[in-house]
Amino acid sequence: MELSRVLSCALQGIEARIVEVEVSLSRGLPSFAIVGLPEAAVKESRERVEAAIKSIGCEFPVKKITVNLAPADIKKEGTSLDLPIALGILAASGQIDLATLENTLVVGELALDGRIRRVKGVLPASVLAKENKIKRMFVPFLNAEEAGVVKGAEIFPVNNIKECIEVLEDGRREPFVVDLNEIFSETSKFDLDFSDVKGQDTAKRALEVAVAGGHNVLMIGPPGSGKTMLSKRIPTILPLMNIEEAIETTKIHSVVGVLPTKVSLVAKRPFRSPHHTISYAGLIGGGTYPQPGEVSLAHNGVLFLDELPEFNRNVLEVLRQPLEDGLVTISRAKSTIAYPARFMLIAAMNPCPCGYFGDAFRECTCSPSKIDRYRSKISGPLLDRIDMHITVGRVKYPEIIDMKDGEGSMSIRERIEGCRRKQEERYKKDKIYCNAHLDSKKIRKYCSIGEKSRALLNAAMDKFGFSARAVDRILKMARTISDLEGEENIKAQHIAEAIQYRTLDRKLWLMK
Repeated sequence: MELSRVLSCALQGIEARIVEVEVSLSRGLPSFAIVGLPEAAVKESRERVEAAIKSIGCEFPVKKITVNLAPADIKKEGTSLDLPIALGILAASGQIDLATLENTLVVGELALDGRIRRVKGVLPASVLAKENKIKRMFVPFLNAEEAGVVKGAEIFPVNNIKECIEVLEDGRREPFVVDLNEIFSETSKFDLDFSDVKGQDTAKRALEVAVAGGHNVLMIGPPGSGKTMLSKRIPTILPLMNIEEAIETTKIHSVVGVLPTKVSLVAKRPFRSPHHTISYAGLIGGGTYPQPGEVSLAHNGVLFLDELPEFNRNVLEVLRQPLEDGLVTISRAKSTIAYPARFMLIAAMNPCPCGYFGDAFRECTCSPSKIDRYRSKISGPLLDRIDMHITVGRVKYPEIIDMKDGEGSMSIRERIEGCRRKQEERYKKDKIYCNAHLDSKKIRKYCSIGEKSRALLNAAMDKFGFSARAVDRILKMARTISDLEGEENIKAQHIAEAIQYRTLDRKLWLMK
């Protein structure tokens, strides 16, 4: 009996786990069996592997071939095990030296002519190689940039199985190197800028406060008022990503398979804008073979939900856990997978079904009951998790023509980064990094107010009927506003501005 062993990996959530591909060649009727909990795509590798080996002029052994994928209790999905299975067969049959595969991690899908195709999840595999001190890693050529982001194992990208064998036998080829500084300098540039938005100074100020404190926002305004335009520019004022955030975000995109071919690292804050027809699994994640959803793809970035009342109410309700915990847990009968989902929620809606309630230019045709039904499509518990409700009015055309460019994203981002640094320093012992993550106990500790501010807040509670949860939101926003202003203490003007960002609680948009 001839035996060989090749290291590869399998994905669990957004993490990779080592898989030992053990190949046994023995006497008996010619057969090819794969064991170790393989799913359909892995079982089908038998035909791909045989055709690829024959296509490069190597001999496919006419023996009883058994491939064991250990550990056997982990489900093996995808096509990344093709290449290690092929190399294992060649090593077991003596066509390549088994010693050349020592301390080497191999991933790749095989074409019938021996070419190696791009696969999902190469970045988690590269992280795994570093953590386990694996010396080198063979990856498809199109995954080279992605694998090279993590400094650890030597990366050898290969185009086909013949090239892979030549590198193993030669051993003198230089490993692939990625310049992270160049990647960040190129991918951190934006085509959009806040200076593109004419007018809307109140909305811009509100979004600056929101980003500075990590607060979720609901924008209410008529069609054409600029809600979507403002939302798309929020990533340009978010603090720049560090390498840890970029790798964590890229791992999610790599696992889902949405990482563009020429992009090795997601160095820009993600901006995800799913359509309102999205399903539970599409938004949160899941499926027969669980995959991350839109909330995880927006991790460390922005999730934008346009026309919020048009989303299925039950789909929106599943947002409550990730908004609270920054994590999505998907449970199945045999496994539980957790995906990170710490994002900034930006939602937009019209003030009524026709869209023109309160508009200065067009008359609304909706009855009060119709407006109330439209508003009630969004549940109270979900609204409670959105700190800021702001009104975005339309700007007159002559004003747009006459207006000069507004403040650019770069200068706004500098203020926000300074504000975030203050919050990180303040909360470094509490393991949170922005004001939006304060719970009730920490609000009492970090958001104390004076008598004048207390009197103003009490008066607002009496007039507008604020709930205790709304008061907590106001205090957190006031803390952010004071940080932006460079003040150590929350003052009455900070409370007053924060109250203006609770439109729905004040019910001003429902008053005729």
